[in-house]
Amino acid sequence: MNGSYLQNLFSLEGKTVLITGAAGGIGAAISRGLVRAGAEAALCGRTVEKCEALAEELRDEGGTASAHCLDVARVETIQPCVDEVVDRYGKIDVLFNVAGVNRREGLLDVEEATYDRLMDTNLKGLFFVSQRVAREMYKRKKGSIVNIGSHNDQGMLGGCSVYGASKSGVIALTRSMAVEFAQYGIRCNAISPGHILTELTQVTWDHPTRAPWLKERIAMGRPGAPEELVGMAILLASDASSYMTGQAYHIDGGCLCGGAPWEYDTNY
Repeated sequence: MNGSYLQNLFSLEGKTVLITGAAGGIGAAISRGLVRAGAEAALCGRTVEKCEALAEELRDEGGTASAHCLDVARVETIQPCVDEVVDRYGKIDVLFNVAGVNRREGLLDVEEATYDRLMDTNLKGLFFVSQRVAREMYKRKKGSIVNIGSHNDQGMLGGCSVYGASKSGVIALTRSMAVEFAQYGIRCNAISPGHILTELTQVTWDHPTRAPWLKERIAMGRPGAPEELVGMAILLASDASSYMTGQAYHIDGGCLCGGAPWEYDTNY
């Protein structure tokens, strides 16, 4: 009985999920987790070949997934992608805004092109994808939007000024969406990953000074894995989170809470 109750509570059976940045390190882990929990997934990204390879992998497992071309930084590509997903599945129940980019360089070094690229992808693109999908959710008066924030939406690092500003904006938008969309039955929350080990962040974890610096500031003393975000993703996509909206959930191994403690007296 207990197993059946939990399965029903967190099941994504019958839910259609649109995921941006679906084939990236974090996006692929979330996509796999959602489909394995029963969702039918529209995997969207700039490189449709990568999305198709992931969709094929999930279909081979018995899941339902399709690949769609979407560059969130090009607003003109958003509505055609949303229309394509709705034509295929008839609806969109959940949106995961995962697509994001970063470039680590000093604030005094940032050129306008870099600034625009980060903001167009991380904030402007997320805004307009959410707007277009929410218009579809509005028709059914139900939906869940999940944005991907960052450690940098609250705790800043050197060389991440534009990225941190864009992710702080994501959290502000999350709250705005929660306030405006609640009347339409649409919830909006954010998952803010801490220092996650992916192909893109491997260079940081191999760095002779940055890696030790980070480990000292993470209570668990290690980077997170993309798969460790899946539990929260399933919760926020499912009806188990029906009274949760407007929040950012930091999954960071105890980084923001204070990291490793200083020396103290203990019998243990």
